[in-house]
Amino acid sequence: MNEKRVVITGLGTVCAVGNDLPQTWDSLMAGRHGFARIESMDLTGHKITVGGEVKNFEYPDKREAKRLDPFCQFGMVAVEEALRMSGIVAGENVAPERVGIYLGSGIGGIRTLEREMVNGRENGYRRVSALLVPMIIINILSGNVAIKYGFKGNSIGMVTACSSGTHTIGEGWRAIKLGLEDVIIAGGAESPFAPVCVAGFANMKAMTETTDPDRASIPFDKERSGFVMGEGAGALVLEELEHAKARGANILAEVVGYGTSTDAYHITQPSPDGEGAAYAMNMAISSADITPGDISYINAHGTSTPMNDLFETRAIKTVFGDAAYKMPISSTKSMVGHALGAAGALEAVFSVKSIMEGRIPPTVGYRVPDEELDLDYVTDGARDVDVKYALSNSLGFGGHNGTVIFKRYEG
Repeated sequence: MNEKRVVITGLGTVCAVGNDLPQTWDSLMAGRHGFARIESMDLTGHKITVGGEVKNFEYPDKREAKRLDPFCQFGMVAVEEALRMSGIVAGENVAPERVGIYLGSGIGGIRTLEREMVNGRENGYRRVSALLVPMIIINILSGNVAIKYGFKGNSIGMVTACSSGTHTIGEGWRAIKLGLEDVIIAGGAESPFAPVCVAGFANMKAMTETTDPDRASIPFDKERSGFVMGEGAGALVLEELEHAKARGANILAEVVGYGTSTDAYHITQPSPDGEGAAYAMNMAISSADITPGDISYINAHGTSTPMNDLFETRAIKTVFGDAAYKMPISSTKSMVGHALGAAGALEAVFSVKSIMEGRIPPTVGYRVPDEELDLDYVTDGARDVDVKYALSNSLGFGGHNGTVIFKRYEG
């Protein structure tokens, strides 16, 4: 079987620094973070006060919004932007049965779940919303996208914690390569600012307790003390190359590599030697049929937790050897926070934009060097780089690792 080539024809984002891709990219290039005191929930009794919330967001259909948890609202808006960019319309330039939807989330509709749990306890369980279940299940985002746009291919909701967004892209790439679909909408969405969710992450000591937004998400800095919770969505339109060319699509980049692995080590901590992450990167590089030296830029998982940043750095050194010291690496979580199941999708979009623009985002907030973290983390502002291959990492609770590689489209 001749494997198909997979290209990207659409991108969409919603996050703490912008409600669409142009706004988001401008913020990233300017090194502006989106952190402030959390406003969407009561902070009484909470240790965490700083978050990366989406701001000034209004879902375009107010009636429909009542039936959608915020995570689904963010996802629908990001998908709409990506589809608009791609020009894909079911029944016009693509067969509806040949469009798959691979969208993920780590937490799903937890804000709706917590609200209705309180409602049930306080007002009686007969008052719980009849829409509770279809608002909280993670696959409902894919289902709503299918219903709205008439896509009838394989529709799934993927859950691999903070690797969810990356795995949707990789598995979508595989499906198109094998000829199972012509187009796949891939990505992830998250809105985790529910009191019990924030408390759960805080009590496991995963989140920073600082009240200073400028020193909250500081990946690779010696004073890093945990991640900043973020929210939003990222979406990509993946398309078989010949299908895209036949309809005259604007091709943004190509997906060329994917690797996935499991640490089999701990429910929350990554493997200290970075073995699992290194395996995923090596697998992605091998599937792209390139060498480590061909990679131009790494968008790191870079959560700003003491262990993740150290162990990911070790993994990069394992894969790239001495070349790791010449590799530009940045963590865009330093500006948008950790959007959990949406993180990999957002970072994939940023990686593709880096290829398109020849410019990579910085790691902001970095002040204090860490002796063990001695690579080039692009701490001096956005940088002009001729990016041919961009690699994006995601590492999730449960030991789930995912790596995708994008390439500049050259025909």
